Amino acid sequence: MTASKYSSPRATLRTTIFGLSALGVAAYLVVTAVMFAAIVWQLNRVFATDVLDSLSAEVRTLATIEESGGTDALRTTVQRLSRGSNARLYYLSGADGSKVAGNLAALPPRFAEEGSGGMFPYRFGEGPRAGERYAAGLAVALPDGGRLVVARDVEDQRQVIWWLRLLALAGFAAIALGGLGLGLVASRSVLSRVETMSEATSRIMVGELSGRLPLAGTGDEFDRLSESVNAMLARIEELMHGMKEVSDNIAHDLKTPVNRLRQRAEATLRTAKTAEELGAGLGQTIESADEIIKTFNALLLIARLEAGAIEETKTKLALAPILTDAVELYEPVAEEAGVRLFAERIADVSVDANRHLIGQAVINLIDNAIKYGRHSLQAGNGKETGSSDTQANIKVSLHQDSGRAVITVADNGPGISAKDRERAMERFVRLDKSRSLPGTGLGLSLVAAVARLHGGELRLDDNAPGLRAVLSLPV
Repeated sequence: MTASKYSSPRATLRTTIFGLSALGVAAYLVVTAVMFAAIVWQLNRVFATDVLDSLSAEVRTLATIEESGGTDALRTTVQRLSRGSNARLYYLSGADGSKVAGNLAALPPRFAEEGSGGMFPYRFGEGPRAGERYAAGLAVALPDGGRLVVARDVEDQRQVIWWLRLLALAGFAAIALGGLGLGLVASRSVLSRVETMSEATSRIMVGELSGRLPLAGTGDEFDRLSESVNAMLARIEELMHGMKEVSDNIAHDLKTPVNRLRQRAEATLRTAKTAEELGAGLGQTIESADEIIKTFNALLLIARLEAGAIEETKTKLALAPILTDAVELYEPVAEEAGVRLFAERIADVSVDANRHLIGQAVINLIDNAIKYGRHSLQAGNGKETGSSDTQANIKVSLHQDSGRAVITVADNGPGISAKDRERAMERFVRLDKSRSLPGTGLGLSLVAAVARLHGGELRLDDNAPGLRAVLSLPV
């Protein structure tokens, strides 16, 4: 089994998360280093100021002793102070440069040359404090030509600074390693999710349309992305199945009309003896061709709806006039079919929609109710209905409910069984009892497509008796 391209170290280091982690660690180290440098500088300044103030005060005191008591008094004082503390350092030299008193073994070279103050190394005493240490001192020239050096041991302060620097370096290293390590772990986790998603998409691309991106259940950005992609895949799968079903249904439902069209044309050519017979045969042929053209036009319109090709044609639309016009338009058709068509409870509701498509959807619902409701009712009675108790009625209504415009077309025929209602809204689906009637099986699927385009839905409910088609659109 070959290694995945996502599992290589190079792929891990090239991820965005690792790059951001490294950038974050670098930025943090820079900011921390600047802050630490400022702290160390301030600490050094405080130490230096404290030592310098102490040395200056002591130099002034010794200078006063020398002025009042002379060199001997100064020497006595320096000898006494030299025995008091190992941290207080002194060196008193005569005019010839020889040591007169003090606990420093020799005059620090820089004081001999410059006669000023500063840091210098020295060796002092025996035992655990023996060895090279550092001190800070001030040098004063005496009136008799000698030199007095007053110093303080600052090795402890230097050690504090040194340990602070060492701890800072260790902390920087720990932060860098920890941050980069966490970046690597996060990168590996992300790459693992990406690899899983890539494998799923590879299976989908080779034809496994039912495949979906896995969800970790954490609700993170990958889960949200996977949910969006899965919704898209579900829609694609639905469209692919729809295309397959369309192809199957075209072969099933259009094969007969096309064959009938051809047979009719052949029969007309073969049997027509007069111009009238030829004209009648051609008329029937044209009617069959019109039905086929109507089917393909409906298919084209549904395809355009599902592609959202008319999205830009939406306007603010009052629904009441559309329903009223549709009822008035189909009243003569309904009356001729023995159906009572009427509008009831038409509310004043407006939606953002395409006027032509909404009108077409309402007309399709009314036409279906007239055609199939009346036919089913007559078939159940075994006769043409005319009495009031068996009169076929179709009621069209409009109201607003929970921020949605609800258009209802209800009839009192036998309706559609619950198990067939969803299937009745699919393309080319014609239930067995309606196959004897003219039609394409695209009416309800066109209404459903119009509803989806406008963010609504088409629902078929039981009207007890009959069927209630409910088209709801967001207001």
